[in-house]
This record gives sequence, C-alpha cells and structure tokens, in this order.
Amino acid sequence: MRMYDLIEKKKQGKALTRQEIRWMVGGFVEGEIPDYQMAAMLMAVYFKGMEEQEIADLTLEMAASGDMADLSGIEGVKVDKHSTGGVGDKTTLVIGPLVAALGVKVAKMSGRGLGHTGGTIDKLESIPGFETAIPRERFFRIVNDTGIAVIGQSGNMVPADKKLYALRDVTATVDSIPLIASSIMSKKLAAGSDGIVLDVKTGSGAFMKELEDSIALAREMVAIGIAAGRRCCALITDMDVPLGSAVGNSLEVIEAIETLKGNGPEDLTEICLQLSAHMLHMGGKGEIDACYDMAREALMDGRGLRTLAAMVKAQGGDPAYILEPERFEKAPFCLEVRAEEDGFITHIDTALCGIVSVILGAGRSRKEDAIDYSAGLCLKKKYGDPVKKGDVIGVLYASAKELLGEASKKLLSAYTIGSEAPPEKKLVYARVTKDQIVRF
Repeated sequence: MRMYDLIEKKKQGKALTRQEIRWMVGGFVEGEIPDYQMAAMLMAVYFKGMEEQEIADLTLEMAASGDMADLSGIEGVKVDKHSTGGVGDKTTLVIGPLVAALGVKVAKMSGRGLGHTGGTIDKLESIPGFETAIPRERFFRIVNDTGIAVIGQSGNMVPADKKLYALRDVTATVDSIPLIASSIMSKKLAAGSDGIVLDVKTGSGAFMKELEDSIALAREMVAIGIAAGRRCCALITDMDVPLGSAVGNSLEVIEAIETLKGNGPEDLTEICLQLSAHMLHMGGKGEIDACYDMAREALMDGRGLRTLAAMVKAQGGDPAYILEPERFEKAPFCLEVRAEEDGFITHIDTALCGIVSVILGAGRSRKEDAIDYSAGLCLKKKYGDPVKKGDVIGVLYASAKELLGEASKKLLSAYTIGSEAPPEKKLVYARVTKDQIVRF
C-alpha cells in the first residue's frame, strides 16, 4: 500500500476502505508517513469530503491509536457530555454533579482552555488542592463513591488526533466537518462511557457560526457514536451570547455554585437542566420531561451542590470553597465598563468577550501559558437588555492594573447597542438523534 495511491483515490472523491484508513493512521502515528503527504490527504478530504462509513472508520482507528479507557470497574451506566466549546461554558460543573446525584455515573476526562474558549480542568484547578491527574484506581473509586470524577486527558490518549490536529491547524483544514467530527468523537470513544450527550454550540462564540453547519456536524458525530455502539444524541445550543454572566476560572466556578443553589442565571440554568435531562434519559432514568423535573428538583434541594463538594473533597480540593465561595481569591484590580449610549443590547461578539478574558490573564494564547485563576469578567448587561448611557455593562478583574485599559476598549467594541429591542433568541435550537432532527 502507498500513501500516494490513497491521496489520488481521495482526490477523485472515492471512499477509502477501513483497511486503508487503518494503514494510513498507523503509519502517520509511527512517523512512516510524512507530514507533507498527510497534509495532501487532509486537503483532499477538505474538498471531497468523506462518506459516513469512512468517517466512522477514521474515528475508530484514531480512537484505537493510543490508550482506550476501560470503565468496566465503575458500577452502572456511565454517561459523558461533550461541548464543542464556547465562552462562559461552565455546564460540566453543574450537570455532572446533578446527574451523579440522580444515580448516573459521570467518569469524565476534560481539557484545558486555549484561545478564547475556557477549559473545565483550568476551572476546577482554581479550587485550592484540587487534583486533575490521579491514578486510574483512585479515579474509579471516586466515581463509585461519589458518582462523579473529572480528570485531565491521558497523555497517550488518541495520539493520532494530536498529530492530525497540529497539521490541520497549519494547513487551513480545521473547518472540515468530517475532520472535526472524527477529532471530537475519537476522544469521546477512547474515554469509554456508555452514552454521550453532545452540546454543539452555534453562533459568534462557537466554532460553527451557522445553525445548519452545527446541525450537520451534530449529525455526523451522532452517527459515529451509534456506529461505535454507544448511546448518543446532540443538542444544538446558542453561543451567540456568552453563557451565564461570568467568564474566567474561579468566577465561573462561583457562578456554577450559585446555579447549583438555584440562584444561577436563567440561560445557564436552563441549558444545564436540558443537558442533564438528556444524560439522565440516556442513563435509563425515564423520559426526557420526567428527567428534566428530576434534575430541577436535585438542583433546588441542594443534592447537586453536595455532590460537587463531595467530588472536590475526594479529588484533594477544599470543599469549604464550594460551600463558602467567598473564600476564592479576589483579583486586586477591577474596572466597571459603562455604556456610551442609550438603547438595547442587540449583539455581543462572544468570541471577543473570550479574547478580553485572555487579555486579563484568564486564558491562554499558547498551551504553555500560565493563567490567573482570579482574572476574568462579569457581564452585567446581555442580549436584549435595555441600557442607559453610563450603565455598567461589564466588570473586569485582573492582577495587573495595566491590563484593564485594552480589555475595557475591547469589551465596549464587543457590544452593539441599537434603538429597538432585538428579537428573542432561542437557547436550544434542535435535538439530533439517530433517527431524526427535532427543531425547536
């Protein structure tokens, strides 16, 4: 078999066989296929696409290229949630404990933030003492005891994706649905859960800006999950506006805690209840509407919050920070950003809000960058809200005063203020399952 022939075949729009894909992925991981030939293949895929079976085969071979988690040591059904990324997306900190409190196990491997999107691991590490790198046996024990544990991804999990993503990043082939779907789902399949609920974002802060592109990506990922023998569905949720009010690591943990107390922002609370309901349904706890009611009850009576505190304690963190979030270290400098005119908030550039958080020190431009856990911003006005000139639209937090000036200008430019109230936005646009797409 020659890589040249496979490139030629894909260039002509023909489907690669499972055997050809296995040979190609294995050869690339082992360094036998050079970057320049794989780059040519990626570009051929970008222009010619892949058939559903091809995408499933590519995903399975990528998942099998490194460590595959065996979660059989954890009792019961294990259900995972994956978000395609956004700004202010702290849903794992809310839905994981809620679902675990209701008897569905959550054995989750999460990533760090990069660019304008935040990472769950960074948020959890803002809790003093919290450990995200723990041995397999302890991970299993925590999940069996508390119902949930969240750890960082294994260093040797899906090496094919690490190599392919680095190449896609420099060859302008990142935005290919077959390549995005195989990248995400290879990691989810390697993580070993029985069921996967996908939270596919759409809008200005999402990877997919257009609704139809988000639905197409969700369809591919759900098809992969089903083909691999997993329970799988997707919700298409809004990321045209930051989720909740807080953007930044400890700020988002605090907002998640308030949400688990029943005091969270309406948009964050609703998205979390919807995702929790689908995870519980996938875990065999009943129909979606009944599961939604169960999740709301666990949120209002404090079971979710107590489960989060138990997980934090089991992973070495100080649970006092969950029960008394005022303990979190505060940034020494803050600045109120004020509206410059009257009107209504008609648009927020969500990606730019994420960039503001990076400027303040809450995110990374490079993987090796250090982050400031106390830095970030809180949005005081969101889409559709009326404002008067001088009203506070956001508050910035940083450990260095000189960071506030540039961040303030960018946050102001992220807001569009119009003379009339904009149309109401949906929080959930669609549900994608094996058999259908339901639009809301």
